[in-house]
Amino acid sequence: MRHTNLALLLAATLLGCSLDSQPPPPTTNPDAGNDAGPEPADAGPDSPADAEPPLDPVPPTTFVPTAVGKGGAAATVDHRGTWAAIEALRAGGNAIDAAVAAAAMLGVTDPFSCGVGGGGFMLVWLADKKQAVVIDHRETTPQGMKHTAYYQDGAPIAFNDLLTSGLSVGVPGTLRGWDEALRRYGKRPLADALKLAIFVAKKGFDVDPTFFDQTTRNIDRFRQIQSTRALFLNAAGDPFPVGTIFTNPDLAATYELLAKNGPAIFYDGDIGKDIVATVTNPPFTADATIVPRPGFMTVSDLSTYEARVRPAVQTTYRGLTILGVGLPSSGGLTTGMTLNLLDGFDSASMSKTDFLHHWLEASRLAYADRNTFMGDPEFVNVPVEGMLSAAYTAERRALIDPTMASIEAKPAGNPFAHQVDPSGAKPKPPAGFHAGESPAELDPETTHITVADSFGNLVSYTCTIEYEGGNGMVVPGRGFLLNNELTDFNIPATADTPHPNVLEPGKRPRSSMSPTIVLSNGVPVLAVGSPGGATIITTVMQILVNHIDFKMPIDEALAAPRVSQRNAPNATSSAEPLFMSSPEATALQAKGHAFSDAGLIGAATAIQLNADGTMTAVAEPVRRNGGSAMVVESK
Repeated sequence: MRHTNLALLLAATLLGCSLDSQPPPPTTNPDAGNDAGPEPADAGPDSPADAEPPLDPVPPTTFVPTAVGKGGAAATVDHRGTWAAIEALRAGGNAIDAAVAAAAMLGVTDPFSCGVGGGGFMLVWLADKKQAVVIDHRETTPQGMKHTAYYQDGAPIAFNDLLTSGLSVGVPGTLRGWDEALRRYGKRPLADALKLAIFVAKKGFDVDPTFFDQTTRNIDRFRQIQSTRALFLNAAGDPFPVGTIFTNPDLAATYELLAKNGPAIFYDGDIGKDIVATVTNPPFTADATIVPRPGFMTVSDLSTYEARVRPAVQTTYRGLTILGVGLPSSGGLTTGMTLNLLDGFDSASMSKTDFLHHWLEASRLAYADRNTFMGDPEFVNVPVEGMLSAAYTAERRALIDPTMASIEAKPAGNPFAHQVDPSGAKPKPPAGFHAGESPAELDPETTHITVADSFGNLVSYTCTIEYEGGNGMVVPGRGFLLNNELTDFNIPATADTPHPNVLEPGKRPRSSMSPTIVLSNGVPVLAVGSPGGATIITTVMQILVNHIDFKMPIDEALAAPRVSQRNAPNATSSAEPLFMSSPEATALQAKGHAFSDAGLIGAATAIQLNADGTMTAVAEPVRRNGGSAMVVESK
C-alpha cells in the first residue's frame, strides 16, 4: 500500500502518464505502515483491466451539488463516483453501466459505506419496455447458521459484540447484483465498469474530511484487526491525515481479477475462499480485546448465492405513480402505505405545520405495521395486498387525530383481514411485544447512486455494507471490508419469540433501502434515494412531500431540514438541529410532538427529468460534507 504525495501524483498526470504507466517513485508518508503484503501481480497484457480505457483519466478536483444539462446525469456522495458514472455514459454505456461504474468507484473512495463485501437494491426504469424492475442483491444468512446463533446462555448477545465478528456477515450479493444488471440490461461488460475504479485504486485519491472522520470513528476496532489496520491506519495505528494520497493496490488487484474472470472467482474461486477464511477465523491482533466470534459461512453459501429480479412496488400519490423496491426491503411498501394515508388529505388546504403533523402521524402508523409484519417474503407471509388496500388505508387513516400527536407508539393493525385470500392469515405477535428496529437500523451509513441516460433509462441504487465500516474486517490481501448485514435481523428477548424478521438459514434480513422513481402519466420525472438506516424511508418521503406538496424545487426539497417519525415507543421524532429550531417545529410541539437531536439525517441524491428535455442532478450541499452532481452536457 502506498500513500504518496498529491503533488507528485498531479505532476505525473500533467506529464501525460497513461493509465498503465507508473508514477515517479513515491515520497512515502513517514507515518505510513508497511504494505499489507507484496505488490499485487500484474494481471497480464491481455487483461481487460489493463487496456487503457477511452475515458478522461483525470478525475475532477472540484464538484457541485446541483447540475443541469442533457445527454445523461449522475449524482452520488463522492465526486469521483459521479465522475465514473458520467464517463461510462460518455463511453457509450447506459444508466445501468454507469450505476455499476459509480458503485465500483465508491467501493474505492467510500469503502466504509459500500463495496463488493456488501449488497443492495437497484431500481431500474427500462425505457424500451416502459417497465421498472428491482435487482435484489441483499445478503443472505449462511445455511449452517441456526436461529439461536445470536443468543448466549439464553440471552441476546450484545449488538457491539456481534458487530465486529464473523457472526454478523451475510453472504455478499453486490457482485452478483452488478453482474445480473449488466448481463440483462447493460450495454458494456463488467470489465469496462471497473476500469476507472482500478485506476483510482492504483494511483490513489486524496483523503478528505469524510474519509478521515469515518476512519476516526472506527479507530478502536480497526486497530484490533490486522488486515484492517494494515490498510486504513498508519504505522502508529492512526488515521491517515486529510490530504494524504490513499491507495489500495489489493482492491485494484481484486477488481482486475473480477474484470478478467467475472464473478466466478468471487463466488466459486480464490476470493470466496478468502472471504470464508476471514469470517470463520477473524484476523484479530494478538492483543485484541474484541472477542473473536467466528461465523458459519462456507464456500457453498457463496457458490449458491443468487440475486433476485423482482417487480417494483407501485402506488399512486397526487396522481403520480410512485415506484419503489419491495420486500425484503421495507422501503417501498412503507413509503406506499404512508403516502396512501396522506393522499386522503388535501395538502393545499392545510398549513405546512398541519400537513407535517399528518405526515408524522401517517409515518407512525406505517412503521407500526412495518416493524410488526415485514420480513423476507420467501420465508414470511406478509400481507402486502392488505397493507396497500383502500379499505385498510381508510381504517388506519381514521386513527389520525388532526389536532394532536400520538403520545404512545401506535399498535399494528390487522391487514390480513383485507387480503384477497384471507386463508393466508397468520397470528399477530404476542401482546406487549414491541417489534421495533434492530440496533443496526439506527446506523446512518450506506450510500445512494442516481443515474439517467440519454436513452430514457433511470437507475436509483442504494448499496451498503450496513454499519459504517461494515463488520470492520478487511479480507486479507483483497482490499475490501465485509458487511454486518445480519445484525439487521430483529433479536427478541428470547430465541423462540416469533417475528417475521428473525434470523433463519438462507434468509435475507429486512432492509430500509428505498430507491424510488416517480412517473407522471407513465413517464419518469424523478428518481431519488438516500442512505440512513431506518431513516432512509422518512428521508425519501420528506423529499417527495417537499417537492410534490410544498412545491419546492428538487434541490431545495433535498436540502431542507429533516425529521423522522418511526413509531418510537416514546413517540418522539428524530430531527436535525435546523428542523428543531424552525417555526414548524415550535408549532408542532404545541400539538404534542417532541423531538430529539439526530444530528444530520441521510445523504440523498436525486435526478429530475425536466419538460424541456434537460435533467437536473442533485446531491447534498452540506450533509456528509457535500455530494456531487454532474451532467454529460451542461446547459
